[in-house]
Amino acid sequence: MIGQRTSQRSFAKSVDWLLIISYLLLVTIGVMNIYSTVHYSTPELFVWKSRACKQLVWIATAIIIALVILFVIPPRVYEPISLPLYVVIFFLLVLVIFVSRDVKGSHSWFTFGPISLQPAELSKISTSLMLSMVISKLDLRFKTFRDYAIAGAVLLLPMLAILAESETGSMLVYVGFLLVLYREGISGWWLALLGIIIVVFVVTLKYDPFWALLIIGIIATLSNDLPQNKGRRWFAVHFPAIIALITYFIVYNKVCAAHPDTTFAYFKPIYLILACMLALMVAYLIKGFRTVNAFKMVTVAMIAICVGMSLAVPFVFNKVLKDYQQKRIQVLLGIIEDPRDAGYNVTQSKIAIGSGGFFGKGYLNGTQSTFGFVPEQSTDFIFCTIGEETGFAGCTAVILLYVLLIWRILRGAEKSRERFTRVYGYCVASCLTMHLVINIGMTIGLMPVIGIPLPLVSYGGSSLWAFTALIFIFVALDRNEKKYF
Repeated sequence: MIGQRTSQRSFAKSVDWLLIISYLLLVTIGVMNIYSTVHYSTPELFVWKSRACKQLVWIATAIIIALVILFVIPPRVYEPISLPLYVVIFFLLVLVIFVSRDVKGSHSWFTFGPISLQPAELSKISTSLMLSMVISKLDLRFKTFRDYAIAGAVLLLPMLAILAESETGSMLVYVGFLLVLYREGISGWWLALLGIIIVVFVVTLKYDPFWALLIIGIIATLSNDLPQNKGRRWFAVHFPAIIALITYFIVYNKVCAAHPDTTFAYFKPIYLILACMLALMVAYLIKGFRTVNAFKMVTVAMIAICVGMSLAVPFVFNKVLKDYQQKRIQVLLGIIEDPRDAGYNVTQSKIAIGSGGFFGKGYLNGTQSTFGFVPEQSTDFIFCTIGEETGFAGCTAVILLYVLLIWRILRGAEKSRERFTRVYGYCVASCLTMHLVINIGMTIGLMPVIGIPLPLVSYGGSSLWAFTALIFIFVALDRNEKKYF
């Protein structure tokens, strides 16, 4: 016990009502927009064939789940059940690969008559609880390799299983857990490395590995020279080398274009820049050992990872990603134009959102939504319905509701006295943020189309149940700490 707990707050005073109201408003907005997408073909709301009717059932069951979590399940059980729940869900993630039917190239759904269940959605709950448990119980501070290995294993196991299901979108949500680890002590360089890897992937794919490696070299040399007030050395040594490499690249391409059979073609720029990167790594490695400079060693590791990533991009893109995934990424990056196939969904989604203007066309008046021009508009592309019918104002209001929901979770997590509750709160906020960014990003053409639902708004029972449980477990944990004076 902490101090003298002689008085207990009522439920009304100990629960975060702003968080709950945000949740209820979002699920209400969801079912209204789902009805808008199907009302032309199925005007009757209370018939089972209508997705809006089914969503009402999912909402009712989700509210029951929330009430059970708040009033039946004691909050103290979540930490001890984390491991068995994690093992069970991981088993389901593996099992579904072998027993499920193929749905658009993915093996990720258990089907029970009219009901389908996706273990990948449930894994967000089990992984969040498991990560919270190991960080709090084992007191991980991310100062040793052991800490990184434990947390990494917790995240990688479900990620690999989900990847084997061909659910790339669900796997990407796990990247958000890096924000949780950053809050709990990992170096910000890991986040920087993630950003650099994304840049390397895009530049390699759209342009040439040469430019990706050049960017790596520039970042590595600048980050080592400028903080040490060695800007003059950078301009005297590294800048001329960069200019020389770029000049060689241009000359090589012009000569090879004019004389394809020249022996000069064997001296590719990629070989030269790889030699330069190797020399840079050796120099930093020697300097790091001599001066016991950990930053030099980190730089060597980051250069090695990024170089390996750049060289592996062609293999990953051509051998790991499926054809439709390749096309979606190529359309996103402007490598190809395909408005009638791979780029059709995004093109129609942008037309719908753009036609909404500032205040929209009005509820049930969206032509793109009403006549079904946008595929999957009640699931992955529900946001374009909001944009068309309520315009910029409605989109802003919905995003602000999500911001309010995530802020209340983070606020409660930061005020928590228990590390388990704090870490879990950050896990919930990270999952919501990743879904929000990816879903809205793909509907407006800033992210590849990877099948990520908009939390609490998109049609679907598995997603709604999972996010409801995810959020209300935190509400229960938060209330448990606030219910005493």
